[in-house]
Amino acid sequence: MPLNNKLNTRAKKSLSHTVSKMIPAVLSALIATVLGFIALYTSPVPMIKDFGKMLTIGMIISFFVGVFILIPILFTRDHFFREKTVKSKGKTNKKQSNSENFLGTYTEKIISLRWGIMIVAFITAGFGIFLDMNASVETDVETFMPQDTQALKDLHNLRDIIGTTDQVTIVYKGKNIMSENILTWVNDTTESLLSNFSDVVVSSKSITSVLKQLNEGTLPEGNQLKAQIEQIPEDQLKLFMNEDQTKGLITVGIKHLDSKSLQTFLNDLKVYLNENEYEMVTITVTGKTVLDVEMISALTTGRYKMTFLGMGLVFLGLLLVYRHPVKAFIPLLPIIFIIGWSGAVMYFLDINYTPLTATLGALIIGIGTEFTVLIMERFYEERKKGKGSKDAVKISNQKVGRAIFTSAFTTIGGFSALLVSDFAILSNFGLMTLINISFALLSTVVVMPAILIIFDRFVKIKHIGGKEIQGIEVK
Repeated sequence: MPLNNKLNTRAKKSLSHTVSKMIPAVLSALIATVLGFIALYTSPVPMIKDFGKMLTIGMIISFFVGVFILIPILFTRDHFFREKTVKSKGKTNKKQSNSENFLGTYTEKIISLRWGIMIVAFITAGFGIFLDMNASVETDVETFMPQDTQALKDLHNLRDIIGTTDQVTIVYKGKNIMSENILTWVNDTTESLLSNFSDVVVSSKSITSVLKQLNEGTLPEGNQLKAQIEQIPEDQLKLFMNEDQTKGLITVGIKHLDSKSLQTFLNDLKVYLNENEYEMVTITVTGKTVLDVEMISALTTGRYKMTFLGMGLVFLGLLLVYRHPVKAFIPLLPIIFIIGWSGAVMYFLDINYTPLTATLGALIIGIGTEFTVLIMERFYEERKKGKGSKDAVKISNQKVGRAIFTSAFTTIGGFSALLVSDFAILSNFGLMTLINISFALLSTVVVMPAILIIFDRFVKIKHIGGKEIQGIEVK
């Protein structure tokens, strides 16, 4: 057969093999990845929801670009540019041979140490999850910004001058909040906050503060009270109550606190107000600082919810694809290890969770599952051909490992750009993403072979010839 015909035939066979073997495997990995990202939609934080949507859209677009653009380009190259393909074939095969020989030898060593690897993985991951349970969460926007920014310096200068730039608002409701009894309660509460929370509260103001200024520091009573209320300009009244005089405000200026201290103060404030609440009014504590605390709660509880939900969705998705619980669970086991290792790294590097790093669990599931599914797909493809579990793992690492290394390194290169950001929230997110991708690579090429060998006994393999056998552990 002429050289040109051989090359054309080879190109067509490569295209057929890619479409029939590779695309289904990549599609399975895509489904698992997208299901992991969908967990981000459950976050109460809008920015995290949007982040999850963009990740999902990006993965789907990447798949279609690969199928309908990249594959045709590669086929066109092999089909029409034969001479260049032939000349470069020798060098390419030599490089592949060296890398595959290394991966083959390396995989044999991993297989022989499989039980030790699993024990170490379980212990270190469990320790990391334990440390992660006590991890801190940072929602202070000021810590996210470059500390030498002029705007931040101006804010600190303003805080030094007026004592505070942070504020809590106490909203009280009643049928007539301008009644003498309610105003007396408002005045007592306004003054008591300064004395009872002197280590936090810098100032407290209400409508009674204005009335006392008009009456030489004392709260007027009776007809004098009504007369002075009428003297207050409408614009000033609106700062402390609505037009119907059914809702009023007590504004409390507080020192700038870290997230943990702020949460403690708000809890103590709510307890104090409940103990001293007047029966004619209902009280609500609100303001930006309260939103910050809600953000803390959303991040501390929401990130676990997102992680568990992501793993559950991926398991169900893979269960529908493979219709075998063990095969659906195998790609997730290395992900559990990565989550634990990631938590340990954040603890020892003293990196707090932020709105961005709170998404790491879903990112780990998405990125890591893609790698593990591809390795597992190739493993069972070789098993169906009649290969033993040891040979199947070895071939899987040799054939897919090189592609996974390349994919991981390109992803690491992309996220590395975040490290140079002046914003700590971005640089920390970039750093942890790089570490987690490295863990995903490590778990795929080190832990995954051991898992496949150990769990192979629980999966029945139907060979191409039709014979069905039970997987047997390698000695």
